[in-house]
Amino acid sequence: MAGVFPVSVKGVVVDGEGRVLLLKNEREEWELPGGRLEAGEGPAECVVREIEEESGWRVEAGELLDAWVYEPLAGRFVFIVTHGCALLEGNTGPRISHEHKEIGLFREEEVAGLVMPQGYKDSVARWFGRLAAN
Repeated sequence: MAGVFPVSVKGVVVDGEGRVLLLKNEREEWELPGGRLEAGEGPAECVVREIEEESGWRVEAGELLDAWVYEPLAGRFVFIVTHGCALLEGNTGPRISHEHKEIGLFREEEVAGLVMPQGYKDSVARWFGRLAAN
């Protein structure tokens, strides 16, 4: 696992009905919205920009939930950073962008059964836990 990895910042966003926003990628996996960190951009700025691009939702980036290395394809690694995010007032239902095959809103108990990397599932569970504690 030697080398330099791209950084992808992902956000866990829960709507007013207690459902988490997920997107289906070309590998038929559900994933959190987000994307590659760009030069001169902080992780919080990145996740806010990416969530709006991928879903149309405006959010505020919250606390850091996790950081881990993912191997989406054999020999290709990505450093994943996840943030909890608050959905801002005035958003309508999410819309899918050209970057994904499907968009979905899932209840906490549905996430465990999805085809999705365990690191994302862990971040979703962590955010639901923090929301419940508040």
